[in-house]
Amino acid sequence: MVKTLGVPAIPKTMRAVIYRGANDLRVETVPVPRIRSDELLVKVAARGVCPTDIQKIQYGTVPPPRIFGHETAGTITQVGAQLKGFRIGERVALHHHVPCLNCHACRHHAFAQCAQYKRTGITAGFEPAGGGYAEYVRVMEFALPGVVKIPARNSFLEGAMLEPVNTVLKAINRLSLLAGDVVLVIGQGPVGLMFTRLLALRGLNVVASDLLPARLKLAKRFGAKFVLRPDEKSFSATAMRMTRKRGFDAVIVTVPSDAAVHQAQESARGGGQVLLFAHTRRGITTELDLSAVCVEEKDLIGSYSADFTLQNKAAELVFGRSLDVRGVITHRFPLEQTDDAIQLAARPAPGSLKIFIVQDGDAAD
Repeated sequence: MVKTLGVPAIPKTMRAVIYRGANDLRVETVPVPRIRSDELLVKVAARGVCPTDIQKIQYGTVPPPRIFGHETAGTITQVGAQLKGFRIGERVALHHHVPCLNCHACRHHAFAQCAQYKRTGITAGFEPAGGGYAEYVRVMEFALPGVVKIPARNSFLEGAMLEPVNTVLKAINRLSLLAGDVVLVIGQGPVGLMFTRLLALRGLNVVASDLLPARLKLAKRFGAKFVLRPDEKSFSATAMRMTRKRGFDAVIVTVPSDAAVHQAQESARGGGQVLLFAHTRRGITTELDLSAVCVEEKDLIGSYSADFTLQNKAAELVFGRSLDVRGVITHRFPLEQTDDAIQLAARPAPGSLKIFIVQDGDAAD
């Protein structure tokens, strides 16, 4: 490969995992994206497997072809001629959604409803869809404010975790909580564990629930004061004892389970809150006791995607390791085994948590 000024030449083609339809992922050769004068080209080192992409792949909810993958970190390999403040060789984390900050939705701090935010600003080809499941991605001009430089001591894996950490931080900020309140986090997968840790850092008393004993043990390490199995017959009685017969001040549902939503609504105190974080698949309905929302004033709220204004805080938590995301990363797959990574993330094994697809082996550096 020809080198110019010590920088490896950019190839014309690359490997990418193409979504060709429901449950149909193929490793193919595609052109390396060509950037404009106000854009970046980034060589991807690590990309996390996100449940939202899993749903699109497994249920075929968007038309093919696409290249998914939006929890992405890598190295800048090309800088548009008009850009300043970026250098070839810099290690960066990427955010694929960036709001305009000026529209009606943004003025109401509802960034995920902003028209620009709904556009995807990172692509590896075809309809922009994140592009991380490829060797290179193009970062469009409007997504450049979402580029975060990774400190020397931190890994690409940590950089790629900024986006999911941001989403959890945003969700917590939607809750009205006071120090010392008792919060139930249903589900202790990678997202649930991040909720547990961030709530504990704020002085909340966290009760973690999960069906897997190994995850409950890990939840204690992440700051949970108590742990429970949600299928215990004594769940309700134990919950009332933990909350001095009030019920939980807030309940966070991190799994797409209707049973978990019902349990959350029942175990929240009057005037408490139930936050849905995992119910992202459209067209799914369930029955709820709406009098609990009206008469008992139990707020039912949702939270989706990231809050651009929290990027610096997310970076501080991750790179400073007060939230040490390395503890939730359990598996790494090469790009050619992306389908295997998707399958494991969709049906977790007892010892699996956050799944990553890495470039050329180890992406720890």
